[in-house]
Amino acid sequence: MVDTAVPLTAPADSTRSTNRPERKRKVRRLTGRDKLTVAFMVVVPSIVVLGLIWLPAIASVVLSFTRWNGIGTLQGSDFIGGENYVNVTTIYPPFWPAIQHNLIWLAVMFFVATPIGMFLAVLLDKEMRGGRIYQTALFLPVVLSLALIGFIWQLIFSRDQGLLNAVTGSQIDWFGDQKYNLWAALVATTWRQVGYIMLLYLAGLKAVDASLREAAAIDGATEGQAFFRVVLPVLRPINIIVLVVTFIESLRAFDLVWIINKGRNGLELISTLVTQNVVGEASRIGFGSALATFMLVISSIFIALYLRVVMKGDER
Repeated sequence: MVDTAVPLTAPADSTRSTNRPERKRKVRRLTGRDKLTVAFMVVVPSIVVLGLIWLPAIASVVLSFTRWNGIGTLQGSDFIGGENYVNVTTIYPPFWPAIQHNLIWLAVMFFVATPIGMFLAVLLDKEMRGGRIYQTALFLPVVLSLALIGFIWQLIFSRDQGLLNAVTGSQIDWFGDQKYNLWAALVATTWRQVGYIMLLYLAGLKAVDASLREAAAIDGATEGQAFFRVVLPVLRPINIIVLVVTFIESLRAFDLVWIINKGRNGLELISTLVTQNVVGEASRIGFGSALATFMLVISSIFIALYLRVVMKGDER
């Protein structure tokens, strides 16, 4: 008996292509309102940066070649060439001590505040009990104003009513004596800077892949070896950021020193010298602009080196 049943499904046509052309995605064109919004978002920040950063910087460089005191119109006879720069480096006594103090400030921030901040970040990264409370307490000095920080440390370093002298029984004027005031100011600054560095490293540690530490542990590395040989190299971008922040903060250190004694009597810094000459009693804007140009050149050199390192890292 011959089976004459017809199959329920017919075979697909072999000549029919199974690949259908994809539909072209519609590209949304910007409307006039969108273009206006984009232009507004680009132009306004550019004007702000140009007006508040670039133009004052260029004006400072130009004024550094003058003897202008800020009164009256700038005349052609006010231009004296590089005389201000010669005077700054030769006959202005506070300049070289200020350079030395800025270098000491940088060394303390880099070799003291940075390791302490890193160490605290490693401890808090272990998810210890009460870690949020410790993190908040350590970061609190960062959000306080410099005026309030100066007042807090005045209660500690005051000669007559300070906590430190009350405990030790000494009569040292920590903020008044030039043998101690720089180091007292550095203690207060370190107290504030540690919390910021801690937060930067803590954010970097949270982003480190846990498998890297597990692999190091399997290979027999101790916790310290795993951190310095595996974790720390991964934190290279954070290290660069911390280095840049430390350098900039050391160069522009101003607020706390100005609150203590306006940058005099052993607390001279480049930033305070600029303020004393530009807005102080002397009002030597040309001379102060020369000091500000020194700061600009030093900052530009370091920023150029930083950008070079970052760009080389991106190429790799």
